[in-house]
Amino acid sequence: MATAKAPLIISSPDILGGTPVFAGTRVPVQTLIEYLEGSETIDDFLQGFPTVTRDQVIAFLEEAKARMLAKAS
Repeated sequence: MATAKAPLIISSPDILGGTPVFAGTRVPVQTLIEYLEGSETIDDFLQGFPTVTRDQVIAFLEEAKARMLAKAS
């Protein structure tokens, strides 16, 4: 029996007006992107936002990579 995978990113009007956030947090995904664009590291991001786990960040980046590669083919 397959189990449902927990959502990685959620968007709800009750949390930051519907801004996509890491599930279980109030940390916008956009914040991670801005950290990386600003040459900050994943560790820097995690230090600033301890409610987000390394596993969540890696899973998000892996999913983004997979989607980009799928679009390219």
